[in-house]
Amino acid sequence: MSNSPLTLAQLPIGIAAVIEHLPFGRPALTRLRELGLVPGTTIEVVRRAPLGEPIEILVRGSYIAMRNHEAAFIEVSSRLAS
Repeated sequence: MSNSPLTLAQLPIGIAAVIEHLPFGRPALTRLRELGLVPGTTIEVVRRAPLGEPIEILVRGSYIAMRNHEAAFIEVSSRLAS
C-alpha cells in the first residue's frame, strides 16, 4: 500500500472520506472552505460528469460541483469521522 495521500479527485464514487488537509493560498480552495470543506468534515463523491469533470460532492448535506484540478489539492482519508 502506498504512503501517498489520497485526494478528493481520486476518491471513488459512493465512498465517504474525511478531509485531512486543504492548502492555503488558493482562491478556489478558500471559497470551498467557506462552503464547509474543512479538515475533519466527511465528504462523498456523488457523481462525475461523462468526461470526468466536474465532480459532484456531498458535504454537510449540500451538493457542490468542482473541477478535478481543485479536488486534487484536497487530501482525504477513507476513515470515517466518529
